[in-house]
Amino acid sequence: MPSFRTHAVVEILSDRPGLQRVRLDSPAAEGNLAYALTQLIGPVAVGDRVVVNTTAVELGLGTGGWHVVHWNLSREAWASTGPGHIMKLRYTSLQVDTGAADEEAGESSDTDDLRGLPVVACALHSQVACVAATFKALAPHRRLVYVMTDGAALPLALSDLVHDLRGAGLLDATVTAGQAFGGDVEAVNIHSGLALARRALGADAVVAGIGPGAVGTGSRLGHTGLEVATIVDAAAVLGGRGVVAVRYSDADARARHRGVSHHTSTALELCHSAPVVPSPDGVEVPDVGALLRSRGLKVTTMGRGPEHDPAFFQWAGAAGVVAARLSLDAHVAGADVADA
Repeated sequence: MPSFRTHAVVEILSDRPGLQRVRLDSPAAEGNLAYALTQLIGPVAVGDRVVVNTTAVELGLGTGGWHVVHWNLSREAWASTGPGHIMKLRYTSLQVDTGAADEEAGESSDTDDLRGLPVVACALHSQVACVAATFKALAPHRRLVYVMTDGAALPLALSDLVHDLRGAGLLDATVTAGQAFGGDVEAVNIHSGLALARRALGADAVVAGIGPGAVGTGSRLGHTGLEVATIVDAAAVLGGRGVVAVRYSDADARARHRGVSHHTSTALELCHSAPVVPSPDGVEVPDVGALLRSRGLKVTTMGRGPEHDPAFFQWAGAAGVVAARLSLDAHVAGADVADA
């Protein structure tokens, strides 16, 4: 069951579109850090009394010790008009009229065809950085769009990684699909999200996967890594080219994630289509850690950086290399057709 507490905001630690991080007057033993999703509840200020959801911190889950502000008691009402009638977080007390670009698209047509668009499917959020770094190293002028699914964190604003990748010029735009929200474009599901990435945002390639956080139970099917199968099959049925960012580690203490993770191998078993599954053994991959450092980015996976688990970064980076090649080949083919 959820747990809620009331505290006062004593400091605004950071503030960016969609997200404020604050310090509360709660004892350190209870955790005094929280974040407010301003798209849902509006902004908070020092001195405001706020209700915070403390459940994840009390359970010791992977939230980094952050409570979530549920409501600001310093105001009696707050409203922000949304762009359409499509709701996300439906039937919860925080349902919000985000709208969706699907509302403007009309009936399905040939514009839903991905026309060979490379779509990289990621099992972990950190893989997005590896894919983006190698893609932009090889195809700096091609547009890379991130489609975030609702398999983990729902608010895109919560992702420090996406914020940093946008600032470094490694991601050009974002789509939030399903119950995820806060992207440049809102989509009802992963299929429409991929189509909108190409049609509305001009994507030359897509990297798709869950946001921050992952769910894993140790069982064969009980994990968010299975979204890889959903993404590559969605890409294939719409005429795209699925590419899998393999989750691989030489440093993970858990046997099921050592080498090729069971998250990847199980997803591949369940795919109906035949995606490209690149490895550093078959694809020349630049030093992903060096590429990220050159952009001022510090990226970790399960707390490990490129210096501690280089194989993880190189295997994910291989998918970015393949996506860049597919994108460039499609560009050249399109140019040849135009010239003809």
